[in-house]
Amino acid sequence: MESLDKTINSYLDVWLGPRDPRVKGWLLLSNYTPTFIFSVLYLLIVWLGPKYMRNRQPFSFRGILVVYNLGLTLLSLYMCYELVTGVWEGGYNFFCQDTHSGGEADMKIIRVLWWYYFSKLIEFMDTFFFILRKNNYQITVLHVYHHATMLNIWWFVMNWVPCGHSYFGATLNSFIHVFMYSYYGLSAIPSMRPYLWWKKYITQGQLIQFVLTIFQTSCGIVWPCAFPMGWVYFQICYMISLIILFTNFYIQTYNKKAASRRKDYQNGSTAAVNGYTNSFSSLENNVKQRKQRKD
Repeated sequence: MESLDKTINSYLDVWLGPRDPRVKGWLLLSNYTPTFIFSVLYLLIVWLGPKYMRNRQPFSFRGILVVYNLGLTLLSLYMCYELVTGVWEGGYNFFCQDTHSGGEADMKIIRVLWWYYFSKLIEFMDTFFFILRKNNYQITVLHVYHHATMLNIWWFVMNWVPCGHSYFGATLNSFIHVFMYSYYGLSAIPSMRPYLWWKKYITQGQLIQFVLTIFQTSCGIVWPCAFPMGWVYFQICYMISLIILFTNFYIQTYNKKAASRRKDYQNGSTAAVNGYTNSFSSLENNVKQRKQRKD
């Protein structure tokens, strides 16, 4: 394994240049092999997990889900706060910020972004909970693509550009995750579900996040600084791929469902909305029953 790590490291150093020495020896960052293995295991579980659960009863995990999602909500809140304050303390330039001019604030950003990288490993549990609860409809191409790529991308970011212009997308993503994981945590409590109204707006917020990240990243092309240009172009391409996938998810999840509900309503047919039956016939039956009870 050690010889394999040395071989991979030598190739990466040739392709991408010298690494940032400030993260030397940090957990999981010295070698790419552990991150790659975690990603392969994740994809194997995504493939084999539903097959294993096919003839088994789904698990509940209600209490664990509340604790898990609350933990990720607090971690996201912590990362968002630390990134914002670090950027402020370092006097970061919104249009383009290199990786060595922020002083001690750069180290603060690096420490927080390591937690951001590590959180992508923790978030593999999102998919595992879907599998064990047999919510396979939630394991979409978008879901697997996003989870499998983020851990790997951020391993490279942490080794070569662990601060500077890299902060923006992580800050926005942490902010969105505060609302996303708080929603997931509360939705695990049945009595709270009728009061959760912001699921649709989480996806809208994610799309806005990607657009803003492309805009901020593109500023590094128009007003360049010492931040490596190759990372800027890669960030833009990756954000475009997420916009395409998230837009398709939004259309499939919300626009088509809304159109289907309108069609069912116009036809006077029975439509299930949030688990309740809604139709003219059921309404008429309820009125008749109330009249009969009064008589």
